[in-house]
Amino acid sequence: MQNFNLDDFRLELGGGSEAGLAIALFIMMLSVALSLKPVDFKHVVESPGPYFAGVIGQIIGLPLLTYFLCLLVKPHPTLALGMLIVACCPGGTVSNFISMMGRSNVALSVSMTATSSLFAAFLTPVTILFWTSLYGPTAELLNSINFSVFSFLKQTFTLLAVPLTIGMVFRHFFSRLSEKIYKPLSLIGLLLLLTIIGLGLNKYWRDFMQMGFFVIGLAIAHNLLAFLLGYLSGVISKADTASKRALTIEIGIQNSGLAIVILMTALAGFGGAAAIMGIWGTWHIVAGLILVTWFRWQDRGKANV
Repeated sequence: MQNFNLDDFRLELGGGSEAGLAIALFIMMLSVALSLKPVDFKHVVESPGPYFAGVIGQIIGLPLLTYFLCLLVKPHPTLALGMLIVACCPGGTVSNFISMMGRSNVALSVSMTATSSLFAAFLTPVTILFWTSLYGPTAELLNSINFSVFSFLKQTFTLLAVPLTIGMVFRHFFSRLSEKIYKPLSLIGLLLLLTIIGLGLNKYWRDFMQMGFFVIGLAIAHNLLAFLLGYLSGVISKADTASKRALTIEIGIQNSGLAIVILMTALAGFGGAAAIMGIWGTWHIVAGLILVTWFRWQDRGKANV
C-alpha cells in the first residue's frame, strides 16, 4: 500500500453503471418486500430471546464491534468507511439459503432478515451517519468532500423506502402474484448487481491488487468477527443448536451489495471502501459454506454416536 494513494482513488464506473446500481437495488428491495409475510415474524412471539439477541447483535452489536476494530487497527479512513457501512447494512437473503444448507433454524433466519430489511430504509442511513461521525477519521473524510447529511438521508431513504413501500402495498393486494414473481425479480436484481460489480472489478483490478494483502486480511477478519458475534448472541440468549447456527450465519452474512450501491450512489465512491465491500461480499459466502460443511460434519458425528 506504500506506493498506492487511497486518498485519491475513486471508483468511476461510467456508462450508466450508477443508474444500473440504483435499478438493481430497487429490484432487490422490491423483491424483499414482495416476499414479506406475517409468518416471517413469528419468532418475535415464539422465541423472543434468540430473536431479539440477533436483532440487537446485528443492528447495534456489529457496528459497535466494527467501531472498536477500527480504533484498534486504525485502518485508512476509506477502509474504515467501507467496514462501517457494511456493518450498518441489513442482513442478506443469502443467509436464509446458507442457514437451510447448514441445518439451522431457517424460520429464525428469515425472521431476522425480514426485520432488518423492513426497517432498512430508516435504520441503515441513520446508523451509517452515526457510526461514521463517531469515528474521527471517517468523519474527517466525509467533511473533506463537503458531505451533506440531508442529501444523504434523502437519497438513501428514497432508494430503500420507495421499493419497500411499493412491494408491501403490491403484496397486500396481489399476494398470489407476489409469491410467483419475487424470486425471479430477486434473481434479476442480483444478476444485474453482480454484472456491474464484475465490470468494476475488471476495470480496477490492478488498483485493488495494489492495496495489498492487508485489505484482504482486514475484510476477512472483520467478517469472521461478525460470525463470532452471531454465535455469542446465541450463547447469551441460551438458544438451541439450530438457532445458534442461524444467528451465526445471519449476523455474518451482510448485504454487501447494498453497501456498494450506497457508496456509489450516495457517497463519493471511495475505492478503499469498495474494496472492503467487494472482498467481504465474496468471502462471507465462502466462510458461510465452510460453516455449512462444519455443521453437517458435526451432525454426522452425533448421528454415529
